[in-house]
Amino acid sequence: MTPLLRAAGALLIPAFALVGTPALAQETFRIGFVNPDRVLREAQPAKAAQAKLESEFLKREKELQTQGEALKAASERFEREAPTLSESQRTSRQRALVDQDRDFQRRRREFQEDLNARKNEELQQVYERANRVVKQVAEAEKYDAILQEAIYINPKHDITEKVIKALNASVGNGK
Repeated sequence: MTPLLRAAGALLIPAFALVGTPALAQETFRIGFVNPDRVLREAQPAKAAQAKLESEFLKREKELQTQGEALKAASERFEREAPTLSESQRTSRQRALVDQDRDFQRRRREFQEDLNARKNEELQQVYERANRVVKQVAEAEKYDAILQEAIYINPKHDITEKVIKALNASVGNGK
């Protein structure tokens, strides 16, 4: 037997073995899908985090709104009265308005930075809880992979509702 025939025979024997046992060669691979945006919109922990942030920052937001309205009113008053003011009065009031506006912009920027930082903290906690729940659902239902983004997903593979229900149940259990 030539070496070429021996090599071909050695390759064909394992190939026939695989064809003869298709059940062993094929393993079921289960893929699921979760929509994280929907989880953040509908799950109780996410809603609770949003409500907590709103109550925490409501007072500062109202103060900023009041300061902004006062600044706008002062600016409009200056525009109306500017023609009747002396040059020194006009310059003085203009400087005061610029200072007030600068202070308002600084406070608004600080507010936004604080709000974003707290929002990220709260969302991180919700994400961690959601990821634990996704893993629990995936293990319980024997999924091999869970995707977060897809162009199309058959609704039978969507576990988002199960994740939301499990998260909501974990709120009741104090987890």
